Amino acid sequence: LAGAVPEEERCTVERADASITYSLFLQRYVRPLPRGGREGAFRALCTREKLLAAFGTLPVRLSTANTYSYRKVDVPFQEYVEHLLKPQDPARLGSDTLYFFGDNNFTEWGPLFRQYVPPPFRIPGTSPAYSFGIAGSGSGVPFHWHGPGYSEVIFGRKRWFLYPPDKTPHFHPNETTLAWLHHTYPMLPRAERPLECTLRPGEVLYFPDRWWHATLNLDTSVFISTFLG
Repeated sequence: LAGAVPEEERCTVERADASITYSLFLQRYVRPLPRGGREGAFRALCTREKLLAAFGTLPVRLSTANTYSYRKVDVPFQEYVEHLLKPQDPARLGSDTLYFFGDNNFTEWGPLFRQYVPPPFRIPGTSPAYSFGIAGSGSGVPFHWHGPGYSEVIFGRKRWFLYPPDKTPHFHPNETTLAWLHHTYPMLPRAERPLECTLRPGEVLYFPDRWWHATLNLDTSVFISTFLG
């Protein structure tokens, strides 16, 4: 089902390649949004076969994909991959949609995280924390906000929608991003549409502090975020 959910017509997030310097990043992008390409050995460890061999019997904690409250369900990782990692049903509510993102056990998954090379830039006064996830086509998290950080796609594609802190988007907190894209997005005047862009493998997006954002996995996707708290 790859390609069943479309990318945006035009990426409206500013791009920067991986050669950007730290000083230029701080000067230009701590508030706006850079995007660039990366390569690394971490990707080779995130194939279906490698992840199932290393972590298949371990439990993972799934969260519902709604904005203000989350139901948590623990299942073996192999069960999630083989039975729950399916394309999103557009008719399902966020509270009925289970999604593996964050809530990682850093003891059990530590060997994998230690191989990850995070984006090299830090915001002064912050420290990094990882959030690793795997999700099916059409899944995602509806609009929400938190502190700054990075999101990198390892496999698949992830479409992002962003609004600045002073522009609260119109959405229902229990509506999935896929339903929002089908029902609300087409009705928005062009001036009220979010910044948006699709990340591909090896690309990183920086999201500033308190920016509203929603995500939509266009394919079965593996991704990792680095939160700067």
